[in-house]
Amino acid sequence: MDIYALVGPSGTGKSHRALQVAHKYEAELIIDDGLLIKGDRILAGLSAKRQATRLAAIRISLFLDPQQAHQVKLAIQSLNPQRILILGTSVGMVEKIIEQLTLPSPIKKIINIEDEASLKEIRKARQVRNLFSKHVIPAPVVEVKKAFPGTIIDPIKVFLQRKIEKQVKQKWQEQAVVRPTFTFYGKLTVERYALEDIIRYAAKELKELQEKVKGVGKINILNHDDGSITIELFPTLFYGHNLTEVSRTLQQEIINRVEEMTGLLVKAVNIHVKEISFEHIRKEDFTVPPYTGS
Repeated sequence: MDIYALVGPSGTGKSHRALQVAHKYEAELIIDDGLLIKGDRILAGLSAKRQATRLAAIRISLFLDPQQAHQVKLAIQSLNPQRILILGTSVGMVEKIIEQLTLPSPIKKIINIEDEASLKEIRKARQVRNLFSKHVIPAPVVEVKKAFPGTIIDPIKVFLQRKIEKQVKQKWQEQAVVRPTFTFYGKLTVERYALEDIIRYAAKELKELQEKVKGVGKINILNHDDGSITIELFPTLFYGHNLTEVSRTLQQEIINRVEEMTGLLVKAVNIHVKEISFEHIRKEDFTVPPYTGS
């Protein structure tokens, strides 16, 4: 097993470039800020960005939590990768992580962030970190939401390419941008009535739903231990439309709006069609034509 290290000061864009560097050196796994990542999945670990204080974040980044370190060790052993990319602010930090996870030493190759990013790109990354305290997790938004519900997340995409037999294989891969818990000032809560307003707004905003949904009716919001929520609706739908198709559209629109506006993970939206409205149907449309047979 070979260990590669991507090294650079905090805020210089290491996490943003982690996928590109791992792709370049064919590393199967990435270790970044307390997480073990493979492709589009978070396999094990705890996120330093979810810790309440900066000191706690450093402890998690270095795998000083025995349970966290044990979980990551087991995952690495089960996969038995050929190459692992570890991100750190210094070679010393990477060596500390190697020691905590009992990985092979010495480091096969040390890659400085200056070798992978221009000075202009590094300056821009530092500016974003200092002004907005935005950090990248080299995993897709969906995966990060599953692991850390309640986190405000934005997606970005990284372009990867590899030459295979004189042909260039190209693809985009998504990463997540988050703001760490320890950078927040105070506590963020979303009241139930605010969630209900967002849900009702979602049903009214889409023109397609305006013509098919009379009202969302009663709303139940169930909280789960992992911070995610399940939403139950009892809507009234207009007559003449496919109930399954309307319900699916309503489900997706509510999930998109709630997750976008609150950062909460919506585990499910359960639709219970309460009744059908015939308001927009003319009385003559229900008239049975006279029998004309012999």
